[in-house]
Amino acid sequence: MFIPSYHTPVMLQPCLSGLNLQKDGTYLDLTFGGGGHSRGILAELGKNGRLFAFDQDLDAIRNAEALGEDKRLSFIRSNFRYLKNWVEYYGIEPDGILADLGVSSHHLDAGERGFSFRSDAPLDMRMNQKSRLTAARIVTEYTEEQLASLLRLYGEVKEAGRVARAIVAARSAGPLETTGALAEAVGKALPRDREKKELAKVFQALRIEVNGEMTALGEMLQQAAEVLKPGGRLVILSYHSLEDRLVKNMIRSGNIEGRTEQDLYGRTRSPLRAVGKGVATPDDGEISENPRARSAKLRVAEKVNEQE
Repeated sequence: MFIPSYHTPVMLQPCLSGLNLQKDGTYLDLTFGGGGHSRGILAELGKNGRLFAFDQDLDAIRNAEALGEDKRLSFIRSNFRYLKNWVEYYGIEPDGILADLGVSSHHLDAGERGFSFRSDAPLDMRMNQKSRLTAARIVTEYTEEQLASLLRLYGEVKEAGRVARAIVAARSAGPLETTGALAEAVGKALPRDREKKELAKVFQALRIEVNGEMTALGEMLQQAAEVLKPGGRLVILSYHSLEDRLVKNMIRSGNIEGRTEQDLYGRTRSPLRAVGKGVATPDDGEISENPRARSAKLRVAEKVNEQE
């Protein structure tokens, strides 16, 4: 019997279909989280199938332990940027790889983790609680120029310069150590009609910086294309344009920069090819039941057989 996960997995059936699951196949879930997608995969696998699940978050580790003794499941306490090392360690060639890149509703609801401005809590935002870098350190130690740059790059914050100045001004009067203190300081620099939307972007930018998300994603995508079995599937759920751009570039051109290279016949050289119509999104029914799915984009790719 499966133990209910703490969040509803986004686009579960499209993800499982995208993986083209084989009963005795070997699969990787790079973002275990609440275990929803992993449970779906295990339900489709036979007794000889294998699933390797990755996560570095302590809550995810506890969720994996709650699954009990399923010999088909191996849980790896690691960031997915080390994917290739673990694949080589276990001596496997995956038939499919899945990654759900979004921050889970659990993290947003768990106020003490500091991912959201909806509750006042320590300004943390670490996925790996052993990491030294927190959001509080960033808003305390980064220069105004560094803050503006990361807000612009990772949050696409329109008033990045004004927000950075507001943070620097506020910290001169005392440390910004809680989500409430940061929200109050930043709110003064935001238009009232877009305050919550822009504030969410500020928190997103800090979260991405704290966890090195874009660098890790780029490394994971390159490694996934290398380790997949020919004909194997790569299934990625992304939630904002920065993530989706890297995924789309990787599938289309074989690198995250989108730099195209052609063979002697003028064909783009890429180890992957898109499956389906490019990008899929959740239907209205799923969005109404699971608001987290609202901004989700699903891309599926297949590893090209080099002999083709």
